[in-house]
Amino acid sequence: MQDRADMEMAAAIGPCATIPADQMAFIRQVLDRVGDKWSMLIIAVLQDGPLRYTDLQRQIPGISQRMLTRTLRQLHEDGLITRTAYAEVPPRVEYELAPLGRGLHEIVMRLIGWATDHHDEIRKSRTRTTESPATPTR
Repeated sequence: MQDRADMEMAAAIGPCATIPADQMAFIRQVLDRVGDKWSMLIIAVLQDGPLRYTDLQRQIPGISQRMLTRTLRQLHEDGLITRTAYAEVPPRVEYELAPLGRGLHEIVMRLIGWATDHHDEIRKSRTRTTESPATPTR
């Protein structure tokens, strides 16, 4: 039998209501990881198969070596990608989507597609918001 703390929910209504309170912090960590811009772009780029570090860096404009290394390590720790090191000279390492990452790939591609489809609207809204003074709320 589960104890009472395990059965308590994080919220009374809404999407969080189905998440037990003791799992909420971990769920937020997972969402933070998979919702990160660099994680999503890496998952998108790996759709066609394994890539080496330099190939990933070439295909993701703006990512620094430090951020690529850090994100690859985190995605590997979470089981979203695999890292295969080959005993060659010079050493070769390839990254590929793991089954868990392949399951996330379609969702990531839909988010990227949505951002691409709506970037003009969002840009216009941001411009409007920054150009007009804030309206006081009562």
